Amino acid sequence: MLLSWWLFDFRDLATLLLFLAGQMIAVGFTGHSIGHRTFGLQVQSMDGTAVKPLAGVIRSVLLCLVIPVFFSDTDQRGFHDRAAKSVLVNIR
Repeated sequence: MLLSWWLFDFRDLATLLLFLAGQMIAVGFTGHSIGHRTFGLQVQSMDGTAVKPLAGVIRSVLLCLVIPVFFSDTDQRGFHDRAAKSVLVNIR
């Protein structure tokens, strides 16, 4: 948010794109966003291995569309997790 204020005067699209970039980099390469790491969560592939960068990008782009989070399956995985074949797990 501070970066959005400093560089873009809180423009909505700029804030969303900054969030998207942060999610793609963080989740795509480490499996954690700042919030995930704070609460001991990690995005993993369905087989329990680290999520691949492409899956992180897919998950992040769909998450920014907001609509996918309203569609979940019996495991409480949203459409963005199903499309990326990922799951959010507690690692503590």
